[in-house]
Amino acid sequence: MHYAQTVLPTEYGQFDVHVFRAEGKEHLAIVAGEVRGGENLPVRVHSECLTGEVLGSLKCDCKAQLDGALKFIHDAGQGIVIYLRQEGRGIGLGNKIRAYRLQEDGADTVDANRLLGFEDDLRSYEVAAEILGFFEARSVRLLTNNPLKVRGLSDAGVTVNGRQPHVTGLNQVNLGYLETKRDRMGHMLDEENVDLTRLAKGVRSA
Repeated sequence: MHYAQTVLPTEYGQFDVHVFRAEGKEHLAIVAGEVRGGENLPVRVHSECLTGEVLGSLKCDCKAQLDGALKFIHDAGQGIVIYLRQEGRGIGLGNKIRAYRLQEDGADTVDANRLLGFEDDLRSYEVAAEILGFFEARSVRLLTNNPLKVRGLSDAGVTVNGRQPHVTGLNQVNLGYLETKRDRMGHMLDEENVDLTRLAKGVRSA
């Protein structure tokens, strides 16, 4: 499963980057500090988003979440960002673009997936659990707002001891998307003194 490794300097600092082959795809572990055998290890499990991370799309918060996670683990001196090749919450790039087209006609992100015949979220976290096993991580503190991600990792055998709120990237375009994730998918976007409604008012009046 482990295939390649290098040291990568980035705008956030220097990381050890590991490549893992699984399920016909190549996934990354971007590592700061010494993580082997770590307890309460800061971990972000992040799914690929070409439109946001490469094209700079404002329709989601993915690039801001990835950037924020890299900065967080570097500043903490320890942690892993696991980058999984699960574009479009698991439906793939082409279907994600089809879903975007349905959103132009008024569907939200949940209904767009359903209109295409998919479940709300098709991602799985077994590969992430295997990667954490490679580093012999004993327990993690997960950077996420998504309770399904916490549950998915726990079901895959990862000990999740806590959650670090990770709200970032709010803009005028993706506000409705974030509200849908909160209201229809259970994302915890109003906890830990992060009030999405208050932030949304600031965005709308900007």
